Amino acid sequence: MPTLILVRHGRSTANTSAVLAGRTPGVALDERGLEQAAALPGRLADLPIAEVVTSPLQRCRETLQPLLDARPGLPVHTEDRINECDYGDWSGRKLAELTDEPLMQVVQAHPSSAAFPGGESMRTMQSRAAEAVREWNARVERDHGPDAVYLMCSHGDIIKSLVAEALGLHLDLFQRISVEPCSVTVIRYTRLRPFLVRLGDTGDFASLVPGEEPPAGDATVGGDAGAR
Repeated sequence: MPTLILVRHGRSTANTSAVLAGRTPGVALDERGLEQAAALPGRLADLPIAEVVTSPLQRCRETLQPLLDARPGLPVHTEDRINECDYGDWSGRKLAELTDEPLMQVVQAHPSSAAFPGGESMRTMQSRAAEAVREWNARVERDHGPDAVYLMCSHGDIIKSLVAEALGLHLDLFQRISVEPCSVTVIRYTRLRPFLVRLGDTGDFASLVPGEEPPAGDATVGGDAGAR
């Protein structure tokens, strides 16, 4: 079965302003995100990518544009099921404002029980994304063979939930996974089981340098901003 490259979109204006963007329109890559996107074709240069699948949101399309420019004719498809989690009424709010919401504790400790007001549950998010991957695995294998490599560009919580699903982890453990902006995560699917080959690989260790404040104990909903 195929090998899936999962790319989180580059750093966005919402990441740097600590806003939970969700599906809010008009959220673009910031200057650092554009640099990350520009470097992506070089990072993936040796890989024979057969197809590209993307979330419909602007920040994912902007992340992929340099890769598509470097590989004219590479098929690209929009897939709504790998869209960002629908955070409903939380969308567009500052993350600092959400810390004291009672639901935040559920999101952190028991995400399988979390449903966003006016939006979707995290279980629904994981289910739709995993279903999309299964269908795309079959399609890519049918069209390009069992050794094919294809790419999906999506969002932090989507990618984390797919990693958890591949590893057989309960969704309640997915907040232990971290994927930075424009990181590359690779899952190789086989008939028996998936193998996690790369996780959140950026080729850059700057985010590991100790900062002025200790790392937060809670996961950043939607994904953190990576190295500043």
